[in-house]
Amino acid sequence: PAADLTRMQREIDQLLSSVFPARNGNGSDADNAVWSPRVDLAETEEAYQLWLDVPGVSKEHFDINYQEGTLTVTGERKAHTADESNGYIRVERAYGRFFRSFSLPKAVDAERIEANYQDGVLSIHVPKAEESKPRRISIS
Repeated sequence: PAADLTRMQREIDQLLSSVFPARNGNGSDADNAVWSPRVDLAETEEAYQLWLDVPGVSKEHFDINYQEGTLTVTGERKAHTADESNGYIRVERAYGRFFRSFSLPKAVDAERIEANYQDGVLSIHVPKAEESKPRRISIS
């Protein structure tokens, strides 16, 4: 019986931790995030490119910041009233605040970072600084 209670407690702890993630108590955007969008990140010799899947979010609800090597994207997807009187049978999409943070080398050209939002995808282009780009060295 003791082993069964321990197993059941472990399963309940896992369930609760998936529903109520641990908080570090500093009140940051990451603490308040409800969901995280999926991201693709690519690197070329010239830049970093990120694509975030955020359908249903209007571009006014994004906040993109770059500081000391960290690119941070926060935002919010507004919830619909999901109850049976509106015809909802099932609700699986996440709503509320989201947060993603990416550590990039400090050698990026922060003044030339660009973002574009189209068809539910937020695209962020982060050019590398000239000093960080590969340079071919000739032998004399």
